[in-house]
Amino acid sequence: MTQPSSAGDVTRPFSAGDMTRQVSAGDAAIESVSVLNEDSRRQMFAFIRRAGRPVTRDEAAASVGISRKLAAFHLDKLVDAGLLRARYGAPGAIRKVGRQPKVYEPTDADIRVSIPDRRHELLADLFLQAIVTEGEDESAAQAAVRTARQRGRELGRTQREQTRPGRLGAERGLTACERMLDQHGFEPVREGADGLRLRNCPFHPLAAKAPELVCGMNHAFLTGYLETMEITGVQAVLAPRPGECCVQLGPEQA
Repeated sequence: MTQPSSAGDVTRPFSAGDMTRQVSAGDAAIESVSVLNEDSRRQMFAFIRRAGRPVTRDEAAASVGISRKLAAFHLDKLVDAGLLRARYGAPGAIRKVGRQPKVYEPTDADIRVSIPDRRHELLADLFLQAIVTEGEDESAAQAAVRTARQRGRELGRTQREQTRPGRLGAERGLTACERMLDQHGFEPVREGADGLRLRNCPFHPLAAKAPELVCGMNHAFLTGYLETMEITGVQAVLAPRPGECCVQLGPEQA
């Protein structure tokens, strides 16, 4: 976890699939936001979100006073950015004979911008899971750490099943870890051949309010990930540094 630093990063809600994306969630969100920089495109997007039903190209064009052809160009850009989805069908509930027009409606994308990367939705999700699964023989903090470790294990298992990397020693294992950590805002930096420093805490500034709890969850999360990725010779250790994550990956101690 980090100590205090400046904010402003691009984040999306967490899902297990996010960990294996080739493009980071932050980069994808920046691209989505940049698409809305064009005025007509932004106005059409707002019009479609407010409509509460699928909207045709003609309706979108009329909403901003541009041609149907130009509207189609902008709408396709919004679809490519994941902000709209397109299909063929009648607007509203009206059924017509013949070919249905192409209609557009908003996706469920939740795009937020923040630099450096923040993943408060992941932390909130872990806390919620801990609350609903807390056992009689454990405290809330213990449940949170357990949940974080389970989530890390689920992630590592999913990634290993998808990539089938075979046996992973320290060097190849750290490369796999580096990709995952980068995609989730930890800003990993190689420290020699067998170590990774994490220059950012995605859970800051909440980590500063309860560092022992949040850092413990972070450590458990990464430990669980390493376990099911079956990476030999690497472990997650607590190594707090000002302005950085409190965990780093390094050689496994005998």
